[in-house]
Amino acid sequence: MTQDPFTRDPSAGEPSARDPFDWIEHEARRRRDAGLVRTLRPRTAGTGPLDLAGNDYLGLSRHPAVMEAAAGAARRWGAGATGSRLVTGSTALHAELERELAAFCGFESALVLSSGYAANLAAVTALAPRETLLVSDAANHASIVDGCRLARGRTEVVPHRDPGAVRAALAGHGAGRALVVSDAVFSVDGDAAPLSELAGVCRAHGAALLVDDAHGLGVLGAGGRGALHAAGLAGAPDVVATVTLSKALGSQGGAVLGPARVIDHLVNTARSFVFDTGLAPAATGAALAALRLLRERPGLAERVRTAALALYGGLTERGYAACRPDAAVVSVRAPSPTAAVEWAARCRAEGLAVGCFRPPSVPDGVSRLRLTARADLTERQIARAVATVDATAPGGARGTAAAAGAVSARTAVVPG
Repeated sequence: MTQDPFTRDPSAGEPSARDPFDWIEHEARRRRDAGLVRTLRPRTAGTGPLDLAGNDYLGLSRHPAVMEAAAGAARRWGAGATGSRLVTGSTALHAELERELAAFCGFESALVLSSGYAANLAAVTALAPRETLLVSDAANHASIVDGCRLARGRTEVVPHRDPGAVRAALAGHGAGRALVVSDAVFSVDGDAAPLSELAGVCRAHGAALLVDDAHGLGVLGAGGRGALHAAGLAGAPDVVATVTLSKALGSQGGAVLGPARVIDHLVNTARSFVFDTGLAPAATGAALAALRLLRERPGLAERVRTAALALYGGLTERGYAACRPDAAVVSVRAPSPTAAVEWAARCRAEGLAVGCFRPPSVPDGVSRLRLTARADLTERQIARAVATVDATAPGGARGTAAAAGAVSARTAVVPG
């Protein structure tokens, strides 16, 4: 009989090997005790609950033209990209998407990557070599945080939406190279960064500005051209943007937008671009078709913002603590992580899918339900969503943590 290598044999003179993964059980117990266990839940292919959990802001992921473009690209170019963009993973579709995306958003050049996460890793790491100061908002997305961890520069995390703190960080750095990085719209509460003020601070200190516009593309700016376009910063020589193709464009992938020399630098140095398989042709074709639909239907952006404000108004009228949305995200504070999970489950049982954000996904430690508005929501669906959230609310949900306070810089400290 084979001896279990992790069981102590009392007749043996030497102790057996220690289980190298026994710490995982300890971590699992901690998660269970804190109500922070996450599980996968496959969604149905057909008609399911009213979806206010996903990020299909413009309702384009199932648009016939978008789906046909995906199928046509797969038929022509194959199921996968077959290699990295620098080898065999670039197609005419990729180049076409990059040209049209840059032109639509008002930038000189664009580079498509396999995800928005990869785009942020590429931009942050390639633009912050050694002796660069990275100044990062405390509520930035995890992909930015990870980019800061991987970058060779030094990171200073500053309080949420605080241009004064950014100014102080840059002033303390002197005349050295610096990069300020921020979400345009923050994914937890849907609040927008003060981009004009940040740009002014950056220019006063000779710093570059990198903005993740994942939640702004298709929602903010003229015809959905993004938050930087709305702020008059698109195409500026000292501004770089990242976007995702998986939210408003209903596909998959990400891109970096900026001056041509910056994009060329990323092609040559960004590891999450150079060593990653290119975006699949189907996703590339779908994103291109969705972008063209957005260009043809500029009213979509205003419709999604109107829907978000209607959700916010209905919930706050009923006494729930929610942040006024600057884009499509509406978050409602919950009494605890367990209460948030149970609240979301009761909503789903009533035919409404909502997001459930808990630590460590929330920088201030307050759990939330997160509702994402869509341009194709009807007034009846909005009213139904508000009524369902209200009818399934746990005790103490109204007014929960209304004065939770600002996000502390300590909540998102980036190790060196």
